[in-house]
Amino acid sequence: MKKSILTSVFGLLCVLCQAQTMTIQRVEPVSWFVDMQNPEVELLVYGKGIGNAKVSLRYKGVKIVKTAKVANENYLFVTLNIAKNTEAGNVPLVIRLGENKTIYNYPLQKKNVQGAQTLTPADLVYLIMPDRFANGNPENDNIATAKEPTSDRKGLKTRHGGDLQGITNNLDYLTKLGVTALWLNPVQANDQPSESYHGYAFTDHYAIDPRLGSNADYQNLIDKCHEKGMKVIMDYVHNHTGNEHFFIKDLPSPDWIHQTDTFVRTTYRTSTLLDPHAAASDRNQFANGWFDKHMPDLNQQNLHVANYLIQNNLWWAAKTGIDAYRVDTYSYPDMAFMSRFAQTMHDEFPTMSIFGEVWVDFVPTQAAFTKNNNLLPNYNSNLGGVTDFNLYYAMTKALNQNFGWDTGLMQIYQSLAQDFMYENADRNVVFLDNHDLSRYLSVVNEDVKKLKMAMAFLLTTRGIPQIYYGTEVLMKNYSNPDALVREDFLGGWKTDSANLFLESGRSKAQNEMYDYIATIAQWRKTNDAIKNGALMQFVPQNGVYVYFRYHKNSSVMVVMNQNETEISLDKNRFSERLNGYKNAKNIVSKASFGLQNEQIKVAGMTTSIFELN
Repeated sequence: MKKSILTSVFGLLCVLCQAQTMTIQRVEPVSWFVDMQNPEVELLVYGKGIGNAKVSLRYKGVKIVKTAKVANENYLFVTLNIAKNTEAGNVPLVIRLGENKTIYNYPLQKKNVQGAQTLTPADLVYLIMPDRFANGNPENDNIATAKEPTSDRKGLKTRHGGDLQGITNNLDYLTKLGVTALWLNPVQANDQPSESYHGYAFTDHYAIDPRLGSNADYQNLIDKCHEKGMKVIMDYVHNHTGNEHFFIKDLPSPDWIHQTDTFVRTTYRTSTLLDPHAAASDRNQFANGWFDKHMPDLNQQNLHVANYLIQNNLWWAAKTGIDAYRVDTYSYPDMAFMSRFAQTMHDEFPTMSIFGEVWVDFVPTQAAFTKNNNLLPNYNSNLGGVTDFNLYYAMTKALNQNFGWDTGLMQIYQSLAQDFMYENADRNVVFLDNHDLSRYLSVVNEDVKKLKMAMAFLLTTRGIPQIYYGTEVLMKNYSNPDALVREDFLGGWKTDSANLFLESGRSKAQNEMYDYIATIAQWRKTNDAIKNGALMQFVPQNGVYVYFRYHKNSSVMVVMNQNETEISLDKNRFSERLNGYKNAKNIVSKASFGLQNEQIKVAGMTTSIFELN
């Protein structure tokens, strides 16, 4: 009798032990969608000992293609095939481990009906670091369970409390400025013990960081933006993740990340990938070295890693209806993987825009990462455009150098003269500054005239213009360290000494800059030459650079005068673009003049924009 009781107790303990090993901690993607172009999805199933389990299901239109075990028995990869016209609902995954069985109801959903809207040169992108813009919900400032549990606005690299609700509350400020697309630095969870405010160290690919809000808050922001005619760009990182990520703390396999005996940092030298003379060791260190000690480098050559990342991109797009992806550190991950990623996204969402960060000051290297350029044998990135760093560097030099044979405004001309390397340079995103760069007002030694000159150029040249939050209200500083250019937008917190979201809260100089940008930004929405036109530029002479944007019967003449004094232009030099036009109107001052005279006068240190009639 005693033996029987002991046997029963032992058996019960075994069942309980088996039940423990059957705990399913995660299934990712957390849901999937019916009627996707690719009928297959690979599920990552995570739980203690789950790799030894057997999986089955009964659901019309859904079948298991295969399961795959990896080195770590806490993971099992299950590939499903979802037939066309399968009904949305919960797919019961029956998971058996020994004599124990559990059912996991896996959600199949319909895709967001919004659909992606293509980014075009008609857009004006506004870049925001969410933690530093506006605090709409103080209740999420401090989260006891987070590894960085409190916010502190006095710290350069601490959480400050900005969130998605704060951005949502201030969309009217952006629409009045003329913004048509919103780019947020990453909003995914970054549950790191320090420096987690910037967003570039994901610890949960499927959740919005709780200190920014919830997935529902993000969806609400997207919906509100779309209601106001504003597109939304998601910032994404394929290259690395945060070291507090669950799959880093418990690696599925040793080759999930690039590992060495000692820490090896990337060289940040993109050129080594394309350099025909590069040492293999240099190439390897660039591609496989870690971005930082808390940012493990993912190995996209591992097929499960590749599937995980691409499916996450597809999930956010199908779930939320975002319009575009900005891809961080685009040149760092495996090049074949990045090509597959871009092609997969375009296959599923043909109208979605994707542009990648390629931080180099060399057009061929930058252009090589855009699609259909024939610069690299047997390689096509399938990427629409890049963040145009070469033009950024040209603009910074242009207004800080005296004019010469290859200095001053010649820098801009020479950069744009290399556009033949792109299939379509209009897909590039052009900018004066961003979250990694010194603010442009500081770059030009706080000369507001130069900032206005650069801004007018930015809003009228080819490509998709992007401005960084606060440029319009004369925010300044140098990126040493980076956090100095990621300061709070005054007025985003109730205790702020001023509210720059309001005209009454801004100084005269701040209102002048805001209104200057708004005037050009609102006008460019209506001008066909800017939205759809070609670019013709004339070789700069005597500190003056002239270019035209034109499309059918719409034409705009832009004159950048780097001289301190007024100049007179000989109209005859530009006859191939001016012939047929009788009048010109300065779109900022509203002043009009006839083109019958031989001379066109332009004030010193200005970029004048003339709409031709």
